[in-house]
Amino acid sequence: MIELVDIGKIFRNKDVETKALININLTISDGEFVSIMGPSGCGKTSLLNIIGLIDSPSLGTYSLDGLLVSDLSERKRTDLRKDNFAFIFQSFNLIDDLTVWENIELPLVYQKVPQIERQNSVNQILERFSLKHRANYFPNELSGGQQQLVAIARAVIAKPKVILADEPTGNLDSTHGEDIIQQLIRLNESGTTIIMVTHSMMQAQRSHRIIHLFDGHIVTESYSRATAKL
Repeated sequence: MIELVDIGKIFRNKDVETKALININLTISDGEFVSIMGPSGCGKTSLLNIIGLIDSPSLGTYSLDGLLVSDLSERKRTDLRKDNFAFIFQSFNLIDDLTVWENIELPLVYQKVPQIERQNSVNQILERFSLKHRANYFPNELSGGQQQLVAIARAVIAKPKVILADEPTGNLDSTHGEDIIQQLIRLNESGTTIIMVTHSMMQAQRSHRIIHLFDGHIVTESYSRATAKL
């Protein structure tokens, strides 16, 4: 479970102090699918980065499964991030000179998983995402939708507890965007917690709960129509 208490994030330079997040209180339970919405610059990505242990809050406390992580060393935060989180970005972030197979395999290489086990895992993921026929393609040989599928496959191969998706359909047309949302829904139904930043109310309503941010504050929380199906 993720618990944020009175979280604040302040960015400072010589002349300006910017409050990106102000008094954020938020609890996300295991297995939830939560959407975060709000206008550009309201703090959505800052909140996602704090949850994913990419960044630290300036104020407040953050607990993950009961462990207070706000003041942990960078090494311990990195270990927790690797063990718990995977990230999906609007820009795909695939490595251009690696094939689909190699991009998906990469997290397991970093984790020093034995080669035979890596091969089995990649084969299973390629089958699951209908990407087997693209295994030896490079990212620039794929459509945007296919690239995002590869990014999701790479994110889930290490079996993270939480997927953090920052505008995962932002560069896709509506058809490919729907394919990605369906994949996220299936992952959530299999037990993965999903936290998604989106500008699309239609997509947000496919999640369980919608958090609305404005000027660094949570202004409303609402349960979507998808919650009624639970």
